[in-house]
Amino acid sequence: MELNQKIRSYIEDNLVVFEDEAEFTDDDNIFKMGFVNSLFAMKLLNFVEKEFDITVENDEIDIKNFSSVSKIVQLVESKRN
Repeated sequence: MELNQKIRSYIEDNLVVFEDEAEFTDDDNIFKMGFVNSLFAMKLLNFVEKEFDITVENDEIDIKNFSSVSKIVQLVESKRN
């Protein structure tokens, strides 16, 4: 499974709205769209660190790095290089 598909799948499994109401692209801001909440942000951080075996530094813990599938992919890829 590709990186963006793993992240998208995790987000879709943790939506705060009904799945049939939640259509979003990899570039859509999932927080602004109301699909997830601030509590989910911490769960997402934990998932990213464990799933991709990376450590997100304190200065990287910013909502802009976790606001979309594409932003999360960028963060993970930057940590792998």
